[in-house]
Amino acid sequence: MKLLLGLMWLLHWLPLPLLGRFGEGIGSILFLLLRSRRHITLTNLRLCLPELSEAERVVRARQHFQAYSRSVWERSILWWASEARLRRLIVVEPGPVPVAAMTQQPTILLCPHFVCLDVAGVAIAMETSASSMYVQQKNASFDKVLRQGRSRFKPVKLFTRQDGIKPILRALRDKLPYFMLPDMDFGEKDAEFVPFFGIEAATLTATARIAATTGAQVMPVIATFLPNYQGWRVKFYPVWDNYPGTDMVAATRRMNAFIEERVREAAAEYFWTHKRFKTRPPGQPSLYQPPRS
Repeated sequence: MKLLLGLMWLLHWLPLPLLGRFGEGIGSILFLLLRSRRHITLTNLRLCLPELSEAERVVRARQHFQAYSRSVWERSILWWASEARLRRLIVVEPGPVPVAAMTQQPTILLCPHFVCLDVAGVAIAMETSASSMYVQQKNASFDKVLRQGRSRFKPVKLFTRQDGIKPILRALRDKLPYFMLPDMDFGEKDAEFVPFFGIEAATLTATARIAATTGAQVMPVIATFLPNYQGWRVKFYPVWDNYPGTDMVAATRRMNAFIEERVREAAAEYFWTHKRFKTRPPGQPSLYQPPRS
């Protein structure tokens, strides 16, 4: 791992167009090699975007592997490049980062799993402190670099799932913006089956419940690639009106609908290699049968 991190450090000196193309090349190779992940990706695309032909889905899946790989290698720029370089490469829309709006009252930054989500974190960290859920990495060297990379500009509070909800509530009450990544399948606990692209998906209701408990506003933020390897776009969306209301399931359905709309705008950049529909309603079979040999 230390050798890999050393390679990433060296690569961060490359111009972004070269690094981006390198990442896409690795992604094309991984698309051929990672048969299981390719199957998951194609299954998700088949379920969520049935209007595409099978050939179109294969193209989109390959594009996703390229985008995901590219985002991993480009994290080297996020971790080690100068602040001046990052400010040239990150375009904030509508701009600038709405620090006052997100720190004057408790704010949940809703950040779905697009491959560039770390860019959103860096864009905000250059301006103000924030907090987020964090998965401790198995490799200590990588874990250290990841943590340092996410907090190199302003202090960032990172919580684990084992910490529970209390630190999150405290951070919000202290008006420390909280990054919420709400769109992965963690099983039935604290989740409801809510449609996502028309498929019943086990969806955490935490966004709605935390907003209701703390009075936090929900401000979506999504990072995507700029065209022609020019950098990244970090887009802040208007705060949701009348959210969450009194119906937590309806509020969660509203959240999924918003994410669907954003996915359709940059479908190759959504995290399709995750088994989003792994947990099924009682009596329903798995949607991820392994591919035939």
